[in-house]
Amino acid sequence: MTRIDFHTNIPDKVAYACRLARKAFGANHRIVVLADDAQQLAELNTAMWTFSTTDFLPHVLAGDVLADHTPIILTDNDEAELPHTELLVNLSRRAPSRVDRFERMIEVISSDEDDAAAGRKRYVAYKQQQYPLTHFVAGKS
Repeated sequence: MTRIDFHTNIPDKVAYACRLARKAFGANHRIVVLADDAQQLAELNTAMWTFSTTDFLPHVLAGDVLADHTPIILTDNDEAELPHTELLVNLSRRAPSRVDRFERMIEVISSDEDDAAAGRKRYVAYKQQQYPLTHFVAGKS
């Protein structure tokens, strides 16, 4: 069953996703990042190129011919054919329709009240479905 980790109180979801991708890539994991919409997807794609002057984050958009061979896949469509099933990072405000195909999912929830409220609803829904859940609050030790 998919393990779901909630990371809440995140000030910048795109920058946080880049850090998660860097960490996953460094550990030889394959990752899919689900953006909320086309605008956030474009922002994420740009951020992956400019995030660090010393780290390369090899990524492509879902559906790219190199997707099978690229460790980081970006998409705003959770129905897209995705070559990786190890880790999903959800930046969207919706529950992905195919959570169960991933070994692990990280829900990234910002400090914005609407985003936090949507995250709480997803948490309750996942709990009712008996997914194993963890919760990390950014900025708290």
